[in-house]
Amino acid sequence: MGERGRPVELWTAERVAALRARLGLSQADLARRLGMRQQTVSEWETGRYAPRGASATLLGILAEEAAAYDASPPGGEGEKPR
Repeated sequence: MGERGRPVELWTAERVAALRARLGLSQADLARRLGMRQQTVSEWETGRYAPRGASATLLGILAEEAAAYDASPPGGEGEKPR
């Protein structure tokens, strides 16, 4: 287990690229959201380095948020059926 009881996730190059694509972000956009350089995201996606520590935790949080958004019913919560 990692910080705050979260399971430690292994972030492969493919998983980082897939998450970024699912979020509809460029490498530069993802880097800005994470507070790092675009080159770092590029190095993750090419497999030169793997995210670890706080970076891996932040990617996990983004993935959880994206999954929650993907699972939301169409039209949002407050909309009444017709």
